[in-house]
Amino acid sequence: MTELLQHAFDTVRRLDPAAQDNIARAMLALAGSGEEPEPIDPAHLPAVLEGLAQAKRGEFATQEQVEAAFRRFDAK
Repeated sequence: MTELLQHAFDTVRRLDPAAQDNIARAMLALAGSGEEPEPIDPAHLPAVLEGLAQAKRGEFATQEQVEAAFRRFDAK
């Protein structure tokens, strides 16, 4: 195991169990664990498909748009 990965595990160990599970799911997905993907809520499917189509067309948010989106969370 690399030092960076060990540092990541040490950091994650300090998080609450729900956050640890979320990170574990992301790690397994990135590592190609062979698990089935999480099901998509049918109500969210149109938005997911539109997002995939935008990505395929190369339509990504600018850095300014991303920062503006995160600022909305800070304002609360």
